[in-house]
Amino acid sequence: MASSEKRQKAIDLSHHLSDLARARETSPLKGLARYVGRPGVISLAGGMPSPDYFPFAGISGDALVSESFSVSKAQPESSGLSWLWKLFGARKEKTTTITIPKFTDHPAEQVNLATALQYGTATGVPPLSKFISTFVEKVYQPGYSDWTTLVQTGNTDGWSRAILMLCNQGEAFITEDWTYPSALASSKPYGIHPVGVPMDSEGMRSDELRKLLAEWDETARGCKRPHVLYTVPVGQNPTGLTTSLARKKEIYDVCVEYDIIIVEDDPYYFLQMAPYAAKFERRSSAGSASPEKWLASLSPSYVKLDYQGRVIRLDTFSKTIAPGSRLGFFTCNPRFAERLERAGETSAQAPCGFGQSLIAQLLTTWQFEGYARWLQGLAVQYEARRDFLIDALSDEFHLKMSLGTTGSWRGCTVYTASAKPRRGLMMSEKFAHDEKTYFSLVPPSAGMFLWLKMHFENVRGFQPGDEDSLEVKLWEKIAEAGVLTGPGYYFAAEADAVNPAEGHYRVSFSFASEEDLKKAAKIFGEVVRDFFENPQ
Repeated sequence: MASSEKRQKAIDLSHHLSDLARARETSPLKGLARYVGRPGVISLAGGMPSPDYFPFAGISGDALVSESFSVSKAQPESSGLSWLWKLFGARKEKTTTITIPKFTDHPAEQVNLATALQYGTATGVPPLSKFISTFVEKVYQPGYSDWTTLVQTGNTDGWSRAILMLCNQGEAFITEDWTYPSALASSKPYGIHPVGVPMDSEGMRSDELRKLLAEWDETARGCKRPHVLYTVPVGQNPTGLTTSLARKKEIYDVCVEYDIIIVEDDPYYFLQMAPYAAKFERRSSAGSASPEKWLASLSPSYVKLDYQGRVIRLDTFSKTIAPGSRLGFFTCNPRFAERLERAGETSAQAPCGFGQSLIAQLLTTWQFEGYARWLQGLAVQYEARRDFLIDALSDEFHLKMSLGTTGSWRGCTVYTASAKPRRGLMMSEKFAHDEKTYFSLVPPSAGMFLWLKMHFENVRGFQPGDEDSLEVKLWEKIAEAGVLTGPGYYFAAEADAVNPAEGHYRVSFSFASEEDLKKAAKIFGEVVRDFFENPQ
């Protein structure tokens, strides 16, 4: 990594700001903050309550140690030998107590409630901001020198602020052809609409992106060419695909050529996984790389490639600590950060002080090395969960491995699901002839979801024109049987571009226990097999 002295500063990209962002001014009361804390200054300007009246003298909690989860390849520790723990008593968790006092001798350097629970700026409590900045420098290694970070209340809030800062009503933004529904929902009321770009095994296709931009027709499209690209590059939601480094470089170069701002929404970055292997091919590993080597092995962020400051990275603690903390952060150029701060100080102001203080104290207790170890353990846990759910589906269906040749799965290892053959028919010509594909999947390379592609053309009595209703019909039958999945049409960037014969469902493996995952796979199998024979 080049030193900050050798890296260039961000170029001026202020022409991308929306009319709303340009109109924002410093909140009159927040503008006084630069004087607060100066030696000798007596503040009589703000309506701040005295911290003496905060009803908390201190808060404390028992936090798990950073080594709580094994980094060896095994089953999830929440359930692997759960029957044994239930028989002899649950395994005692190893914890450490973290305490946050109301007052400290060095409030700018130490987490304290007098600061965290007080009105403050939208930049966050100082110890948390310092930890985040150090973490970004070590892990993401931005490619320009004057990058900065800013807290927000989770990536949905981060995207909402970013899109309003960059786009005016009636404009469009670019995204993958399947994408995060809340990103679509948050922009829709403002008249800002998505334009989808197809994917393949390496993520968004750079050739299709270039074609879209080069052939953009303002008259036909009804708006000017997009200047914002929204992407979930790691464990893409919902497909689970991860954009390769080579593809990121190609996309970044296209964005430089056409002057596009990249909003990198990366909640699953630390849940990257090894390729899926069937149970009989899988090997357990007694050891693993150090946390530092593991971090270095992860797919690089767009910000590492960014030498102009045209990437706004969104990070969240929702997937790595707890979603209820409502805490995340931007990494971006200073001009964008200043405009995002202006938006924050007149809305949420800053994330909740309780959440900030608890997470800040946890991270400063663990320190960088401890947090890296925690993240590594989480990745192993989610990989085991992914494997377990696919294994459970393989118990219900015959999963045949092949190489994808079309669409977003071109170049991917694809598993197609059909009925398990009756004993003795596996190798027979009759089974090969009768084999009917129900669905296919690509094991995710990161994240929390399986993305199932349903093959409704194989439903008994299928007629062209039936497609529109089959995804919803089957989804309702599965839900009524007791298993809730995400229907595919929720995730379509452009509904008109969806192939109705290929219904989809997003299936999460992040929350349910092994017992429930196994039960859900069985119910899903029963309902799907019956539906393909009796769709009515």
